Amino acid sequence: MTNCVICEIVAGRIPSWIIYQDAEVICFLPKTLEAYGHTVVAPKAHYPDLYTAPEALLEHLIVAVKKLAIHYNDRIGSSGVNLLHASGVSAQQSVPHLHIHLIPGFDDDGLDAWPKFPALQYDKDELLEKLLLHEWNAP
Repeated sequence: MTNCVICEIVAGRIPSWIIYQDAEVICFLPKTLEAYGHTVVAPKAHYPDLYTAPEALLEHLIVAVKKLAIHYNDRIGSSGVNLLHASGVSAQQSVPHLHIHLIPGFDDDGLDAWPKFPALQYDKDELLEKLLLHEWNAP
C-alpha cells in the first residue's frame, strides 16, 4: 500500500520507536504520545480495517496486545489498560491501516479515555431484535 504511514514504518522508511515485532505484527510508540506508554499495535500486512482482516491475524494481534499490557504492568507500573480502535470513516478512523492504540492506565493519572456519549434513549427490545445473533457460523 502506498502512502500508508504504518506500511512505511513496517518497511523501515519512516523512523519509529519499535517496542516489539514478529512476522505478523509491529508495536511502536506513535509520533505523538497521548499517554505514558501509548503504543500502536498493527499487523505488518496491510488491511484497511477490522472488517477485512483474517480472523487468525486478529487473534495474533490481540494476543500481542495482551502480552504488551502485561509487560507494561511489570515494566512501567501500569495497573490498567484502554484499547482504542476505529474501523471506517463513520467511526473516525484516520489511518486506513488496521491498528489498536494501547493506552496504559495508572492510578490517579487523570486520563479519561472513555468517549462522552450524548444522552440518547433507545428501545432496547427493538434494538435487541435487530442485533440478536441467532447463529454463529464459524469458518
